[in-house]
Amino acid sequence: MDKTAGQKRAVEFLYPPIEPFDQRMLDVGDTHRIYVEQCGNPNGIPVVVVHGGPGGGCSPAMRRYFDPLTYRIILFDQRGCGRSRPHASVEANTTWHLVADMERIRTLFNLPRWLIFGGSWGATLSLIYAIQHPDRVAGLVLRGVFLMTRAELAWFYGGGAGAFWPDQWARFSEAIPADERYDLITAYKKRLFSANFAEEARFARLWAGWENALATIDHEASFGDSPIEYARAFARLENHYFSHFGFLEADDWILSQKSVIAPIPAVIVQGRYDMICPPVSAWKLAQGWARADLRMIPAAGHALSEPGISAELVRATDGMRGQARELGF
Repeated sequence: MDKTAGQKRAVEFLYPPIEPFDQRMLDVGDTHRIYVEQCGNPNGIPVVVVHGGPGGGCSPAMRRYFDPLTYRIILFDQRGCGRSRPHASVEANTTWHLVADMERIRTLFNLPRWLIFGGSWGATLSLIYAIQHPDRVAGLVLRGVFLMTRAELAWFYGGGAGAFWPDQWARFSEAIPADERYDLITAYKKRLFSANFAEEARFARLWAGWENALATIDHEASFGDSPIEYARAFARLENHYFSHFGFLEADDWILSQKSVIAPIPAVIVQGRYDMICPPVSAWKLAQGWARADLRMIPAAGHALSEPGISAELVRATDGMRGQARELGF
């Protein structure tokens, strides 16, 4: 009897592990050097993987969502995180810097067009890049859509999600004095950028722990389980971007620009019970976008690693592979 997606582990849906055929540090200016790698078929369909966070970094598992015989898989760590340097730095680190970095990578590899694969904040950045460079994007595969709106931030840092996870919310919010809890992003910013490493590390783990705890419906992650180096970059960069509302001109900027990307085919994979990026954002994005295929995954949350999410993402990239000629490759 075949196992269902819910009974299988996520890795059972992925392609086998592969190693990069190219790894480099790319100088993008402003003292930043970003890590870039290529895997799979050097002559294959180019796809760039845009990781989440901001500040999450890419991982070897992200290579495995693509047929390595068909795809030229490009991964990079965004400014300040993963293997990019300087680590945890927010200087010269905005959405527009990251869009420019993606263009540097595309130009470096002499790619007229590429597919973009991104989840959570990676979906945000993928959409913004596509809006800025629609002629360079052959297709989009998005997961756990986040539109960088005040409503989404209020949901996650203002008590909305906390109503479903009161124990975890208490741990996250009660670390802050009562008179500062009306604005937890600002309160955490004060501590994540205090120049006191021990304090920064403590609050970084609390920040990362709150998000980790809600990432999947399969289990609860515990606070304090992230390595300090990872948690500090993740928390500082997320807080920096959220404090500035993604450096976007308006609260609904992505949706207001949707007509620009209307000709681009897209698959949107969304967990029905995503507590971090509720499905309403994916639904709004898909409305009126004729070439967007919204695939709502039952009994799934936010994480890339959830079985139902992984299975559908591989199905999406296999489908894009089959449309290579139509996509211009």
